[in-house]
Amino acid sequence: MDPTNREPDEYGHGRAADDAARRRQSRDPLTPDFGLQTPQRSRTARLITGDFLLTVNPVDGSEIELRPPGERPAAPVRRTAAERAERERATAPPAPPGPPGPLLPLLERQEERERLVRLLARGRSVRLTGPAGSGRTALLNAVAADCADLAPDGVVRLSGLRRTAVELMYELFEAVHRSPLHRPGREELEALVRGIGAVVVVDDLELGGAALEELLDVTPECAFLLGATPDVAAPTADSNVEEVFLAGLGRGSSLELLEHVVERPLTDEEANWAGDLWFESEGLPLRFVQAGALLRQRDRLRTDPEAFDGYDDGDPDDRPFGRPVPADVPLPSLGEGAAPAALLGSRMSEAARDTLRFAVALGGEVPHQAHLPALVGDTHADAALGELFVCGLLSPAGPRYRLAAGVLAQLEAGGYAEEADTFARNAAQHYAWWAGHPSVSPERAAAEADAVLASLAPLVPADHAGAASAAVLLARSAAPAFAAGMRWGAWEKALRAGLEAARIAGEVAEEAYFHHELGVLALCTGNLDRARAELEASVGMRGALADKPGAVAGRRALALVADRSGGLAAPSGRTPAGEEVPGARHEESLSPSGVPGTPVAGPVFARPAEEPPTLIAPRIPPAPAKATTPPARLGVLGSARRNLVAVGAGALLAAVLGTVVTLGATSDNEDPEGQNVTTEQSAGEDDSERGLSADEPEDASSSKDATSRSGASSPGPSDSASPSDSGSPSPSASEPGSSPSTDDPTSEGPGTPSTSGEPSSTGKPTKSPTTTPTTTPTGPTEPTPPETTEPTPSDPPSEPESSNSASGPAESATASAPDDAPAPDETSGTTLA
Repeated sequence: MDPTNREPDEYGHGRAADDAARRRQSRDPLTPDFGLQTPQRSRTARLITGDFLLTVNPVDGSEIELRPPGERPAAPVRRTAAERAERERATAPPAPPGPPGPLLPLLERQEERERLVRLLARGRSVRLTGPAGSGRTALLNAVAADCADLAPDGVVRLSGLRRTAVELMYELFEAVHRSPLHRPGREELEALVRGIGAVVVVDDLELGGAALEELLDVTPECAFLLGATPDVAAPTADSNVEEVFLAGLGRGSSLELLEHVVERPLTDEEANWAGDLWFESEGLPLRFVQAGALLRQRDRLRTDPEAFDGYDDGDPDDRPFGRPVPADVPLPSLGEGAAPAALLGSRMSEAARDTLRFAVALGGEVPHQAHLPALVGDTHADAALGELFVCGLLSPAGPRYRLAAGVLAQLEAGGYAEEADTFARNAAQHYAWWAGHPSVSPERAAAEADAVLASLAPLVPADHAGAASAAVLLARSAAPAFAAGMRWGAWEKALRAGLEAARIAGEVAEEAYFHHELGVLALCTGNLDRARAELEASVGMRGALADKPGAVAGRRALALVADRSGGLAAPSGRTPAGEEVPGARHEESLSPSGVPGTPVAGPVFARPAEEPPTLIAPRIPPAPAKATTPPARLGVLGSARRNLVAVGAGALLAAVLGTVVTLGATSDNEDPEGQNVTTEQSAGEDDSERGLSADEPEDASSSKDATSRSGASSPGPSDSASPSDSGSPSPSASEPGSSPSTDDPTSEGPGTPSTSGEPSSTGKPTKSPTTTPTTTPTGPTEPTPPETTEPTPSDPPSEPESSNSASGPAESATASAPDDAPAPDETSGTTLA
């Protein structure tokens, strides 16, 4: 025998078995993804809603586009009587497993039953109002059976629990018409619902007032039988809805009902106890059904004291200690009879008690019997549903069951809510796995929407660790199934709960997904403002996360929002459809004065065509053809809208400067002969310490910015202070405020500043066309003879000019001229446009 292998190895059988077990199987056919789990194909669904084609994608988010011409859905088809009956059986609550309970009669309801049938036969809508536990559901079922042949579309049963008027319209449409994967728009829905003629029975209605009036207006051919509690808002006065009130049973009928539940006559002691209970409960039938369950448990305890201790199976004679002695079990107290839920639960099986704990954790919603074995951990836990139903602790609510009226509060007082957080998290994890499983159809998931949403509710506040992440996982798995299953009301609730949970948990990617889905849903329902806000939030988050497919899907949805809203931008200044804002042009980034780095005051907007353009700088004569400066760029400031405040400030500065120049010109006679007074800052004796002389101009940065912004030009300086002499570049047509050269090419261009302050041949003063600020030395200066300077390569050649002689009135007229005044031509003396 091999010491490392102690199995027998005769004839090689043991060794061959070990080799076969140790032999490594081929990885290619079993693990084509190199050891990782093979990703399952995402379960997508294509729906047509209104004018849109919606593709529900659980991975990256739903995609929405305009419906192609070839995707037009077929017209809805009315269901036949057989199809309606089949659908009613499928949507009815399942029969609970286990032995059926006793058949209970409808006592003291014959008068109300006949009245309701008469009103419905005349086409009137009726609201049956009664307190919870008054037998309202049983009466509705009986009336619905009597009205089966009154309307062409038969009887339609709906549940109004947590339903809006729009949701009831869609459920009514689905009950009468067959239209797979098609959800009509609101207008189309109203047109289809108007043609339905049926008796609509709505139990647990929560609508009233204007909402109920809206439902009745769009269904004129339907007669509604509405069941509601007194706390629901009453219909409006002009709704023509009849009111029928349902009261409790009398004492004799209550005792008769109790005997039917117990299935035997009552003793005198039990009759007296039932009389006190009738006075306490005001004759509500539900209380006597639960009291009958207490009496049945008492009978069983009297015959078998260990009946609820786990020895129910087998013959009592086969037990270790033989048959127990019958015990005298007293009647429950009046308080236990009025609130029997805790006492009834204590005498049930462990699976039934766990089911009650799950129901308390879910706010009264009872999971489907198919989920109970997985939730409770017992393969026979589905039988607990029948045990609870027979005891009167459950009541039907649409296609499922929920805790009966008042049972939730009684169980919470009995200690069933101590571990509600743990049970709610377990239910959420189970439903998250179940809703995302490929074998679960969207219709099945939509049928369990109320229980799934009830699992989300206690997790969203995130009072304990891991609750928010569990809620995100559940909402992420269930929301696409609700969307594909046409339960859009549940879809929206799941998305909002998941969004809040993702925000608490800090899961930005999931938060972006929920924003995207809410935006798509709002777009489908016509709420464009909400759709734009949700989609923009999603696109921003996915852009930060580098989620390119998700961002592309969001931008496509935003494009549809912009198309539906007329292509207008959002009120907050955002561009439609998420388009990028074009970058500012180079010309727009320059200041009006041409000084680089100075921002433009205020945004630039296009001026309407009927308004004249606002000029920031005076019109400049066209540049000469012989200029060697680079080609001028087209300015955009001529047609740009300027801030009114900046324009007013410029005009005020121009007026002030003109006044100063005028005062200086008029005081020319008081100065020594041959000396000129200018408006520029003089270079004093102290300026020599800074390297400035009276004949050398200062830097352009020391000039006044107001002169450059207002566009006013100072009188021409002497030849020694010209830009050409100082070596500074001459302004060209590329500066902002210049205009394209289209006039006489022989005239002076903007690159040649005028240095002559004398009047032209026409007797008019010459105005400098430059828009850049220039500085001239002021103070008493001697006139210099004209001299010719060498033009720089970047400047046009300048002509020799005469000495700078000031003419007071001429300078005042030139300095105080408005910005938009035409500049005179030096050669011809005519005004250039």
